Order: sequence, then structure tokens, then C-alpha cells
Amino acid sequence: MGVDSYLQFLSVLIIFILVLAVTFYVTKWIANYQKGAERGKNIEVIETFRISNNKYIQIVRIGNRYVSIAVTNDHITNLGDVSFDELVLEESFNKNVSLKDVSFKEIFEKIKGEKKNTDDK
Repeated sequence: MGVDSYLQFLSVLIIFILVLAVTFYVTKWIANYQKGAERGKNIEVIETFRISNNKYIQIVRIGNRYVSIAVTNDHITNLGDVSFDELVLEESFNKNVSLKDVSFKEIFEKIKGEKKNTDDK
């Protein structure tokens, strides 16, 4: 009886691990699919700044033009054009490096380094 219950536990554990693995890979596949479907060549959100819970200011690139907009739950308002020279862009934007080219470890090390610098002050 002890061997049967041990084998039953082992089989349930293996099935559980397989279900977790399949769930992980299917979720990853769906995320990559949606990211590819949402990515446009002519429209890109450059930066978003949160003003309050439901209010944001965004800088959006539409073609070669940069536009600032105010976004709320019910409205989107054009605030005006922004010239490329006025923008302060991160290095990754200038080098055309996307987040998929950067590993989680690199991002984590960068954040950890910034936290150490603020703790030293």
C-alpha cells in the first residue's frame, strides 16, 4: 500500500509540473504574439507621464512627427507638436534597442546599482 501511494503522489507531482510548464510556455507565446500584433511601424508611444489616477500626458510618434496628448478615461486631447530636438531620449531609443534585446538580469543590475547610489548619499 505504501508503494502505491508513493507512485500516485509521484505521478500527480509530474502531471502538476507538466501543466505548469505548458502554462508558462503558452502564456509566453501569447504575450509575444500580442506584442507583435500591437506593434505598429508608424505609431509608437515614446513616453507616458501620470498626472493622477486617470490622467496621463503622452508623447507619441506618428510617422516622423511627435505629438503630445492628454489622455483621460473619456477624452484624448492634442496638446501640440513636439520637435525631435526638444526630446530627451534614453540611449536605448537612440540605438534602436528594444526591451526584448535586454535581459532581465541587465535591467535588475542597473536598478540595483541606482539604488546603491541613492543609499550612499
